[in-house]
Amino acid sequence: LSRLIFNKTLVTEFILQGFSEHPEYHMLLFSCFLSLYSVALTGNILIILAITFNPGLHTPMYFFLFNLATMDIICTSSIMPKALEGLVSEESSISYGACMAQLYFLTWAASSELLLLTVMAYDRYAAICHPLHYSTTMSMAFCSKLATGVWVLCAFNTAIHTGLMLRLNFCGPNVITHFFCEVPPLLLLSCSSTYVNSIMIVLADAFYGILNFLMTIVSYGFIISSILKMRTAEGKKKAFSTCSSHLIVVCMYYTAVFYAYISPVSSYSPGKSKLAGVLYTILSPTLNPLIYTLRNKEVKAALRKLFSFSRN
Repeated sequence: LSRLIFNKTLVTEFILQGFSEHPEYHMLLFSCFLSLYSVALTGNILIILAITFNPGLHTPMYFFLFNLATMDIICTSSIMPKALEGLVSEESSISYGACMAQLYFLTWAASSELLLLTVMAYDRYAAICHPLHYSTTMSMAFCSKLATGVWVLCAFNTAIHTGLMLRLNFCGPNVITHFFCEVPPLLLLSCSSTYVNSIMIVLADAFYGILNFLMTIVSYGFIISSILKMRTAEGKKKAFSTCSSHLIVVCMYYTAVFYAYISPVSSYSPGKSKLAGVLYTILSPTLNPLIYTLRNKEVKAALRKLFSFSRN
């Protein structure tokens, strides 16, 4: 299970603890996770197809929703196949390389979602607070730059965190107290100094968890203020309906983030982290498509059109 790689890494395989402390719930959890994963994949793929094949949805809001659905698929697919395997096998092991790859894609997708939610909040701010300038402010060229910036910035940030993880020594034990590879439990297993990693985590928490959240709150502060100033009830209702779905998703996602991750590595709690992990890697990607479609007439119409086209 261990050998010397470039005189640094001793452990070549990790054991994912998963939910092994509750074996009696394995089949129930397997059924729930498989169902949620299937719904998440189906829902997000349908949203991507509906937006792609419906020219009426080629607007900034749906362009960002397309990116969010893509991030959801990457996020949940980097975790769920291995998590499902762990629930039906006696012991869930993952190679060092696969663990680092899982860590990279999960962190990339999850951090991209946090940043994209802020961009989407700005989009709603521009649409509601400055409607006359919206088409010029949020041009497709500018939206493309924003989305590309989110993907590239988060890929670069994740590469730094994964690179810092690769430089650590893992001498054993090799049991990760989670159902996927994640930074805090991995740092606790390292037998070398994790000081630089911890500093980078604090900086990432400050940027993604606090600064992003504050920018989103400020955007919605302006949005709510503009809605309250509207003279007609119909205008208020229409304005609020355009941002209510996004606000629900923001609250749901940040609840999971603040619950488990805005804290030092030393105070890491496996129980809290597993619950938060379920929220943002399984539940959030499952609920996002449902929230956006059930509360959006345009997406529902596009999906009906997509299904009628596939039958023909």
